[in-house]
Order: sequence, then C-alpha cells, then structure tokens
Amino acid sequence: MAAVLPVSGLTAWQGLFDHGRLTTGQTVLIHGAAGGVGSIAVQLAREAGARVIGTGRASGRDRALALGVDTFIDLETDELEDAGDVDVVFDVIGGDVLDRSAALVRPGGTLVTIVMPPRVRPRDGRAVFFVVEPDRARLADLATRLRDGRLKPFIGAVRPLAEAPCAFAPGEHTSGRTIIRVAED
Repeated sequence: MAAVLPVSGLTAWQGLFDHGRLTTGQTVLIHGAAGGVGSIAVQLAREAGARVIGTGRASGRDRALALGVDTFIDLETDELEDAGDVDVVFDVIGGDVLDRSAALVRPGGTLVTIVMPPRVRPRDGRAVFFVVEPDRARLADLATRLRDGRLKPFIGAVRPLAEAPCAFAPGEHTSGRTIIRVAED
C-alpha cells in the first residue's frame, strides 16, 4: 500500500490544497474519482469537510460512492454540466472533459489539472496545470493518515517486473494504481 502513496498522495494533496486552495464547506469536482489519484483526492477532500462530486466510468461508481463522493457523474451517460457550479475542479483526464469543466468553476474558483495546460479557462477564476513536487513533510503526514486508516489507496493491479512494459502500454487501463513487483516475496 505504501508504494502507491508518494506520487498519488502528493498529487492529490497539491492539486486540492496547494493549487486549488480547497477549504471546508466548498464543493470540489474530482474527475477520475475511483482511480489512483482521484480516490485519494476524494478521501482528502471529504476529510477536509468539502462536498465532493466525483466523475468517471460506470464501473467506478460504487467505489467512488464508497469513498464518500456525494454525487457521482458517469462521464459516458450523464451530463457533466449537471454537476453545477463548483469551487474547485481537480482533473486527471484532460481533453474535452477538461475543456468543459472550465464553465463549471464558480467566480473566484480554480480549475486544476495534472494532464495538460488548460485550453479553456474559467470565466472569473484561475486555471492551474502542475506537475507534482517532492515534499517530505507532506509525505510523512500522508503516511500517518495511511497508518491511522484515514487514507486507503486503491491498488488496481500488481504486476511482475517482466510485465512492466505492457502494464503501461498505450490503451492499457486499470482502475487504481498499478504496482510493479520487483522481487518475489
């Protein structure tokens, strides 16, 4: 479990709080809510007292709801615009979903993405593209949350080292984080 935490946990934290400036009582829309980064973002946002709207595929609905999303939007069948206005959008998908999300950001809110610089910006808000930065103190805090059971990373697959190239090949998709096992137990 700890192998999933560094990149996913720091990405979720920095996206929500450092760049998104999410606070108690705000509403956040988290794309990919059942995935590796998104699932951690949902848990952190809930713990912070935010209302959470999660998006993803239908296959992730139950997982996202179990993590604590207040509302789930299936990006294949539901209308993204039904999310309404939000204070923060946290995007891990990009493309058209990222473009359409800009219109959902309330005045003074923030659109945050880890995929690509936004092509469409919120009318009266900020748009931030970032790459996760190392942060030893924050990682220690996240590790404490993991040990305390307040944070449960989602591992999608554990593959042997020999399968690493195909595990990350274009078109290969697993919900949650893929872990590459370097040595046998």
